[in-house]
Amino acid sequence: MPTPEDIWADADLPARRLAGVALNPSSPDDVLLRLLADGPEAVRMVLCRDRILPDAVVEAVLQHPDTRTRSFFARNPHADPAQRARLVDDPEWFVRAHLVQPPRLPHGGPHRPLPDETVVRMLSTYDNDTLDHSLYQQISPGLRRAMPTHPVAEVRALGVGEWGLLTAGTRAALLADPDDEVRDRAERHARLEDPAWVERALPDRPCHARWDLLMNQALSRTVVDGVLTAPVSEGERAAIAGNPSLPADVVVLLATDPDPEVRAKIAGRADLGPAERRALAVDPDPEVRLTLSVHPELTEEERAAIDYAIPVNDYFDVLPGRPSVPRDPQDVRRDATSGHPFLRRRAAQDQFLPPDLMERLAADDDLGVRVLLAQHHPDAPGPLLLRSFLEYEGPGRAHLTTRPNFPTAGLSAFADHADPEVRALAARDPHTAPATVERLTRDPDPAVRAALARHPNLPPLRLSELLDDEELAHAAAANPALGSEVMHQLLATRGHRDT
Repeated sequence: MPTPEDIWADADLPARRLAGVALNPSSPDDVLLRLLADGPEAVRMVLCRDRILPDAVVEAVLQHPDTRTRSFFARNPHADPAQRARLVDDPEWFVRAHLVQPPRLPHGGPHRPLPDETVVRMLSTYDNDTLDHSLYQQISPGLRRAMPTHPVAEVRALGVGEWGLLTAGTRAALLADPDDEVRDRAERHARLEDPAWVERALPDRPCHARWDLLMNQALSRTVVDGVLTAPVSEGERAAIAGNPSLPADVVVLLATDPDPEVRAKIAGRADLGPAERRALAVDPDPEVRLTLSVHPELTEEERAAIDYAIPVNDYFDVLPGRPSVPRDPQDVRRDATSGHPFLRRRAAQDQFLPPDLMERLAADDDLGVRVLLAQHHPDAPGPLLLRSFLEYEGPGRAHLTTRPNFPTAGLSAFADHADPEVRALAARDPHTAPATVERLTRDPDPAVRAALARHPNLPPLRLSELLDDEELAHAAAANPALGSEVMHQLLATRGHRDT
């Protein structure tokens, strides 16, 4: 079966023109409905997957007889999740499977959750071949919290995965659950907290299961001593160094381990004693000192006394799965006012940050603090968003332009910028001069050319020329300045143009 990339690669120039019309925000409902009914597969793919659709077109998509067409809409990141959710009982497995998978976001960022009732319907009616772990990205925070006590057994079974965060009462209820699968999953989690069971289950050879048990599960003294004296493979001392069940005397021992990776893991432990903190604060390895510098038990004076260096090549992408409930306000304020950039970066990712702290961090001298604030706070101001886009060139940069307050006015001033991503901002300015728009459709960078080919200030003659351009016809046909007469001519000729 052809992939979406294959479908687009096989589309000829007339089909690409029609695909541009399908994306055109000025295309009326009747044009979109014609494209949906009669357009080739590449056009239906673009129409159903790559834009917000009017209600009348959504209704037609949901009733469309072609499985692939409905599946394209199931993957539409622009559609309201409640609209996509109407495919939950689609008769074709192919469509349901694509609804389970979160849509591919063109500029990154968190996914909007499906309605809770839709997720419950999936979990209780879809088979394991259809369900996918990525569904978790489309589950609302409220439903995630309610899962362990949900009345539907299949939902409770997934909620068992939050075992480490559950209360003793909830754990006991799951261990006594009337559903066999829920009870079995709960028992498996409970066993992992029994050092004797972990000792019996620990493989005696290097493998993923052994590493998982050593790093994350309750370890007996016998297992710990075995790793210290006769590890099965290299790196196992570092593996247990971060395990929460590590005995206190072993924490002290590993704080002086000759391997800096081991010491760095120990430096990040919350149960690290004062003497070990003092020793690791002057450790010869910079990674150890950096890890120790954000320890929660340090005072600001102790942090400032540590010789640590902040990496200059960090990425500040949007982080999925941020906490859905506010952190302790005192903890957030402590982090936001800390002298340590890593702690201020942590505060900058808090979407509940109060206005005074947002203003403070928006002027922070650390690039990471500013960009993370811009990426995560719903009220990030326009000047911060633009400054972050101009100064940050790593992953997630494009997501900044999707934030609610990203500015449009004045962006034409960047039309001659050396960075093509910055030059392309001129396409967002409704007042970019027609001559500038036309010039940028000949820019050396293809993304700049495509962005400006869609600008409504593009002179009509140049717009007409681009409809015959193999590269830019698609973008030109999506230009909102394209007249309805041209749209209907393209429909009548199935995308062909008179020569």
